Amino acid sequence: MNEDFLHYVWKYRLFDPENLISCQGYALELVDVGQLNTDSGPDFFDAQIRIDGLLWAGNVEIHLKSSDWFRHSHDKDLAYNNVILHVVLENDKDVVLSNGRLLPSLELKIPDAILNKYQSLMSSQTWIPCQVDIPKLNNFFVNHWLDRMLLERLERKADEIRKMYHQNSNSWEETFYQLLARYFGLKVNAEPFEQLARSVPLKVLAKHKNSLLQLEAIFFGQAGFLDDNIAGDEYYASLQTEYGFLKSKFKLKPIEKSRWKFMRLRPVNFPTLRIAQFASLVYHSQSLFSKVINVQKIAEFYVLLQSRAPSYWGTHYRFGEKVDFKDKALGQSTIDILIINAIVPILFVYGQEMGSSMYIDRALSFLENLKPENNSVIKMWVKSGVQVKSAYRSQSLLHLKSEYCSKYRCLECELGNRILRLK
Repeated sequence: MNEDFLHYVWKYRLFDPENLISCQGYALELVDVGQLNTDSGPDFFDAQIRIDGLLWAGNVEIHLKSSDWFRHSHDKDLAYNNVILHVVLENDKDVVLSNGRLLPSLELKIPDAILNKYQSLMSSQTWIPCQVDIPKLNNFFVNHWLDRMLLERLERKADEIRKMYHQNSNSWEETFYQLLARYFGLKVNAEPFEQLARSVPLKVLAKHKNSLLQLEAIFFGQAGFLDDNIAGDEYYASLQTEYGFLKSKFKLKPIEKSRWKFMRLRPVNFPTLRIAQFASLVYHSQSLFSKVINVQKIAEFYVLLQSRAPSYWGTHYRFGEKVDFKDKALGQSTIDILIINAIVPILFVYGQEMGSSMYIDRALSFLENLKPENNSVIKMWVKSGVQVKSAYRSQSLLHLKSEYCSKYRCLECELGNRILRLK
């Protein structure tokens, strides 16, 4: 039991509102329970309560025990002098305000059905607390809440992108370059990939945009992969030679090689291969962000972001380790990940910053027309009875799971709210 639950019960009047009597013997009539306050100060503002026949307007404070008034030092805070009712689970001590007025208190009687449902959610060991009940909800309410989850997810990403944008002296090209690099590394190598991009600004790459070998040398050298001695590997030796010159020319400082992870990755996702593909994309796509904002159909991204690693990587996943030939072009599923995680969020932010709903609508449209992610979280949502037909929906479900379900924020979730009130 916590105060958030009491706030919820009070807000939605999930108790018998008739024949209420204060602990001091006053008849109570709830005209308006007030508005929940999420900042400092009393819990509910602008309540209207008739106390012993007299209408009072003011604030309501809620505690588990009335003695919490003193434990929270409200007796020393003048902001609480306009509280007209103290709502508690247990009235263990009377509260007298600094003006000498005895504060009326109400012991909240929570129906067993509501209390049991709440305790069941909070103690649930299922994948999500409401896994048993979620199929009972009306699809209209589920979809409405998931729409909100998607926007909340995009707004959170937008805040991060704005920070990058300002750090990059308001350059959209530089920001998109770093964001794209982050998701080239997938979840496992996202951080070192972004750090790699930050270590090599676009203005440095622009000076060698006509040489793929030099771009590869810069990226592999900055990633820390060119410090080994690999006998008989001419490609590796040429990268070392190029990087030695470029490192001195631009006073480059590489990141630590130890930051890159290979364990439990499929070879096609090894960071060495991803870096080679990224270098190829940079080489073939100048002013990439300027092109991205003009794309109107998803099929155009499969052409724009198509990246094939140089021929060496047809028989390698790591330097010096030869394997049977396999084409190492960037797959459509990987491009989908880049669209979902890099292109859609930056279009969303760009639309906001430019005051143009066109880019925002386009970003949402891309999500609606992309297949949902095929990961363990989405598979569990499907198993729980939730339909997932597009990336628009899978993105909202990923956010709901990570930010609400896994943190047991059921009282802040519209689905949890409705499940608590299910008959």
